[in-house]
Amino acid sequence: MSNITISFLLAFSVFFVYLAKAETSYNVLKFGAKPDGKTDSTKPFLMAWSSACRSRTASTIYVPKGRYLIKAIEFRGPCKNKIRVKIDGSIIAPTDYRALGNSGYWILFIQVNDISVFGGTLDAKGAAFWACRNSGKSCPEGARSISFNWANNVYISGLTSINSRSIHMVINSCNNVIVKNVKVIAPDQSPNTDGIHVQTSTGVTITGCTLQTGDDCISIGPGTRNLHMSHIKCGPGHGISIGSLGRQFKEDGVQNITLTNAVFTGSDNGVRIKTWARPSTSFVRNVLFQNIIMTNVQNPIIIDQDYCPDNIGCPNQSSGVKISQVTYKNIKGTSRSSEAVTFECSKSNPCKGIRLHDIRLTYMNKAATSSCKNIQGSSTGLLIPESCL
Repeated sequence: MSNITISFLLAFSVFFVYLAKAETSYNVLKFGAKPDGKTDSTKPFLMAWSSACRSRTASTIYVPKGRYLIKAIEFRGPCKNKIRVKIDGSIIAPTDYRALGNSGYWILFIQVNDISVFGGTLDAKGAAFWACRNSGKSCPEGARSISFNWANNVYISGLTSINSRSIHMVINSCNNVIVKNVKVIAPDQSPNTDGIHVQTSTGVTITGCTLQTGDDCISIGPGTRNLHMSHIKCGPGHGISIGSLGRQFKEDGVQNITLTNAVFTGSDNGVRIKTWARPSTSFVRNVLFQNIIMTNVQNPIIIDQDYCPDNIGCPNQSSGVKISQVTYKNIKGTSRSSEAVTFECSKSNPCKGIRLHDIRLTYMNKAATSSCKNIQGSSTGLLIPESCL
C-alpha cells in the first residue's frame, strides 16, 4: 500500500471521527427525566432542548425506552444548528384532562428550522376529555398532540400518535416538511381528532401514513400550497378534506394539491372539498386525486359548497370559494351509499374545469349514481357511475 493511500485512509478516518464528535447527543435521562410514566419529566425535556438549541454543532435529543410523563411543553427556536429528536420510548400526557390547560397544544415546536423527529409514541390519553366534550360540560380547549408552527425544513418519520384530545399533528405556517410513515390511532367517534392538519404551508409531503381516527384523516386549510400526499391508508375517519374553506371573507386559497395511491376503508368520505356557504375571496385550484381505492366509503367523491352547520351565519347565501381544475383519475371501489359522486357547487361561483377519468364505483354490486349542481367539466374513459358533468 502506497504512502499516498495510507495518508488518504488516515485522513478519511479522522474525518469520520470528527463527524461523530461534531454531533452532540443529549439524553433526557441525564437531565433528570424518569421513564416510569408517573414522574413529571417536562422540565428535564426542556433542559435537554435548551442545551441542544444552544449547541453550535448539530445535536440529538435522545429519549430512551420507557414512558415519560410530559405536560404542555414548548420547544422554541431559533436554534444555532440542526436538531434531531430520537424517541425510542413513549411520551404520555397527564390522565387529568384539565392538566394541559387552554393553550390548545401539548407538544409544540415553534420557530425552529432544520428539526427532525424520529420514532416514538405519543399517548395523549384523550378518553376523559372526549367524555367531557360529549357530556356538554364546560371543558378546556382540546390540546393538539404535536404542532409545528413557523418551522422550516422539518422531517417527521416513524412517529405514532394515539388518542389525541384534538388534532394529532398540525403543520402551520411551515415550509419544506416531510411526514413519513406516521401512524395515527383514535376511536371513530372521538370528536375533532383529525390525523394531520396542514395550513398556511408550502412544500409539504405526506407519505406512507396510516390514519385511523374520528375526524378527517388529513385536513387541508387555507394557504396550503404544493402539498403532495401518497401511499395513504385512511379509515375510520372523515376522509381527506380540502376545507372547510371560506369561513372568513378574506381568506387565502389552496392550490397545487396531489393525492395518489391511497386506500380508504369504511370512512365517511373519500376525497372531499368543503366550503362555507358565505361570501369569500378564497379558492381551490389545480388538484389531482389519482389511483385511489374506496372500500365501503359513504361519500367516495364529494364537493360540498353548501356547508353551514345548524344553518347559522350563512342562510340563503352561496359560497364565494372558486373551485377550478380538479381532476379525479383511476378511482375504484365500493360506496356505502347509492350516490357515490356528489358535486354540489356554488350557484354564484360554479365549479370549473372538473375532470373525471376512469371512475368505477359500485353500490351493492350495482352501478352507483352521481349528481351535479353548478359545475362545468369533462369526462373520459370508463365511468361508473355515469357522469353527470
